[in-house]
Amino acid sequence: MIFNRSKSELPGAESALPGREGRPYQVGGTHLTLGNPVETQAPEGFGVAVFGLGCFWGEEKTFWEVPGVWSTSVGYAGGVTPNPTYEEVCTGRTGHAEVVRVIFDPAKVTYEDLLKVFWENHDPTQGMRQGNDRGTQYRSVILTTTPEQQAQAEASREAYQVRMTEAGYGEITTSILPLETYYYAEDYHQQYLVKNPFGYCPLHATGVSYA
Repeated sequence: MIFNRSKSELPGAESALPGREGRPYQVGGTHLTLGNPVETQAPEGFGVAVFGLGCFWGEEKTFWEVPGVWSTSVGYAGGVTPNPTYEEVCTGRTGHAEVVRVIFDPAKVTYEDLLKVFWENHDPTQGMRQGNDRGTQYRSVILTTTPEQQAQAEASREAYQVRMTEAGYGEITTSILPLETYYYAEDYHQQYLVKNPFGYCPLHATGVSYA
């Protein structure tokens, strides 16, 4: 019971795993579907969005299928431990969520469009879980990269709460915070469902439309 509780509560700095100074693994070079770099800065004029909405294998695919998305990667963010490994994140003692980093062309897809994808492709009322995936790493979170994104994300949460309430759901538990550090996940997690076409990573959409 203590172990289960620790995986559903975010650790403080005093109880988090110490991590390390450098990344202990490699990250893939070229996106297997989009053909652009995986580990990269956004091209000039492009935007970066970071979302956590459960198991990142399936959710990365959800975003790379959006027209106007230039590249995606999966990683860890929102926690305490520097340069965590997947195994460490799974203990619940790093504080990180599994997230998707989306580089997008705002001339083709807006941040508002991506927020719609985010809200409609998971259940944001489940707290520290999505379906049978339980723990802090599966929590619903938006990590913003500009003040404009922060304002848009907060407004979208209020708007979607109205739709969810009308549909009989409870309070949205999604946290919206400025991104501090994004850590790329290991290479084998990147574009996982291309490398493993029959991989198990269910989506937990509620069927409630954003607009």
